[in-house]
Amino acid sequence: MADTVSYRPKAGEIPTQPGVYRFRDKNRRVLYVGKAKNLRARLSNYFQPLRSLHERTRRMVTTAASVEWTVVGTEYEALQLEYTWIKEFNPPFNVKFRDDKTYPYLAVTLGDRIPRVMITRNRNIKDARYFGPYTKVWAIRETVDLMLKAFPMRSCSDGVYRRAELTGRPCLLGDIGKCAAPCVGRISPGDHKSLAIDFASFMAGNDSGYLRDLNEKMKQAASTMDYESAARHRDAIQALEGVLGKSAVVLPENIDADVFGIAHDELAAAVQQFIVRGGRVRGVRSWVVDKELDMELAELVETVVQNAYDGPDAPPREIIVPELPEDTAELEQWLTQRRRETPDPSAARGRLTGRVELRTAQRGDKAAIAQTVEMNAKNALVLYKTRRSSDFVARSKALNDIQDALGMDEAPLRMECYDVSHLSGTNIVASMVVFEDGLPRKDQYRRFSIPESTDDTESIYQVISRRLAYLKDAPAAAADAAPTVDEETALDAEGAAGADEIVDAAEGRRRKFSYPPNLLIVDGGQPQVAAAKRALDESGVTGIQLAGIAKRLEEIWLPDSDFPVILPRNSDALFLIQRLRDEAHRFAITYQRARRKRDIGTVLGEIPGLGPSRVKELLKHFGSVAQLRKATPEQIAEVRGVGPTLATAIFERLAEGGSR
Repeated sequence: MADTVSYRPKAGEIPTQPGVYRFRDKNRRVLYVGKAKNLRARLSNYFQPLRSLHERTRRMVTTAASVEWTVVGTEYEALQLEYTWIKEFNPPFNVKFRDDKTYPYLAVTLGDRIPRVMITRNRNIKDARYFGPYTKVWAIRETVDLMLKAFPMRSCSDGVYRRAELTGRPCLLGDIGKCAAPCVGRISPGDHKSLAIDFASFMAGNDSGYLRDLNEKMKQAASTMDYESAARHRDAIQALEGVLGKSAVVLPENIDADVFGIAHDELAAAVQQFIVRGGRVRGVRSWVVDKELDMELAELVETVVQNAYDGPDAPPREIIVPELPEDTAELEQWLTQRRRETPDPSAARGRLTGRVELRTAQRGDKAAIAQTVEMNAKNALVLYKTRRSSDFVARSKALNDIQDALGMDEAPLRMECYDVSHLSGTNIVASMVVFEDGLPRKDQYRRFSIPESTDDTESIYQVISRRLAYLKDAPAAAADAAPTVDEETALDAEGAAGADEIVDAAEGRRRKFSYPPNLLIVDGGQPQVAAAKRALDESGVTGIQLAGIAKRLEEIWLPDSDFPVILPRNSDALFLIQRLRDEAHRFAITYQRARRKRDIGTVLGEIPGLGPSRVKELLKHFGSVAQLRKATPEQIAEVRGVGPTLATAIFERLAEGGSR
């Protein structure tokens, strides 16, 4: 491999000013757009020796055929230009957004001569104010129905409105008081426009002032014995209180903020946005981000915020994020400009004012809602993965892509993945998980106890050797290789991690193990794959493809290969292999923890006078088994219910166990 790419510019050619750079392929397609405070310093990171680059960065650099840059005056201009070019070129190595288009919005068409309130998924209505998004259509319909009692503005379609104008008769809503009927002249267009602006202002969070005014009007009408007007004001108050009752109160009523939560892994990120106006959650928005290059949380925050306000939505004055990006000041300046450019007929001079601030929530109510948003983001990421893995078409495509990428003769309908877990070299265990047709077969999961091993590669060698022993042609060979008790156990259909049941029928156990996998995966890179290949060669078993997945870079290693197989970051194939690896890791670490717990419980349970409750007190007092082993008899005697004699017995028993 060459040290670097052929199109690397000379260091002296790259300026040190702020700017934006673009990587292009041989067809001049833009692959990646980035910005930098110092172009020379940033671009030099891409032209280090290729072997030292992150795998995904190396793939982008080697795919490109040229790099070019544009110098700008300030970091803020670089931010703006980067944003513009990403929208223009849609580079494949920049973050990809999958915006959720299924949520409805409440829109007030303030740009129309006779404004209308409507439920829509169209975000491109000129001069309209949007509220939401709402997760349920029925919820937004209930909100509109209640609001029209207090703000009886037009909600009918253009066709219905024109028909009412021609006939001189209002629709039913005009007759029952849920529309002021501008179609027949009951209210002037100017007064109706004011009504629509009040509607939008209330929905934007200015609710307490309207309720106070209505209460005053109701009291004044009642004092002058105008009970009919007082009753109308009372009904309006009840309607508005009903609307407010449907919005959760999370912050003081003078707070307008957007709260973002982001949960991400190596392949994707789920974003949740809570829209808080007047201290209440007025809308929730969620979307998924596909990550092509490795990105830290701060970089994700910057991209997420930019895309969140790429449209008619005006940024609020406060945006709460999980982590501040490096160029927070420039991003705040960009958001402030977006806020001031957003038309808002309900605001003074038709524009929003005030500076936008990015913050992280450290304590109090804001930290509590930020935690809630983050929890929703984590749940959304899990749901996204679950739905993606349950899609039959996606699974079929993933298996075919794995077949093509690894050069297999047929799709890997049965895949087995192995992982090793230990605690500082002790309590070494391993796991085997099985996926058939892209779905887990938990009844065929296995776990292994490894009595002694020098390192992870030796452990992998032992486990694969014991597994492959069951695939030999002669039944006697399989019987000779039968594992000892507690080396391999079958789980029930639920795959419970703590199950200790042994399959007593050796024939039944051999039958389950005798079905060979198409693809055998180990958690690790070249060393682990080499150890597994050694076991495969020694067993004499053929027809099994071997591969390893290295977690840090998510690359796939094949035996005797100097370079890994790189699957696209958003591919279903990599998603399936990653899920298989993560399940093997979860299963191994759970078993390892269960063994540690059982081991210390068994050892202490052999001491006369020490029952389960006192064992629990000991572990609670010292916090861990390691601390308990370090304790002196005097320290052990301080535990409630443990006297000097029993403390000495515990100390001697643990010392005896540690010397074995």
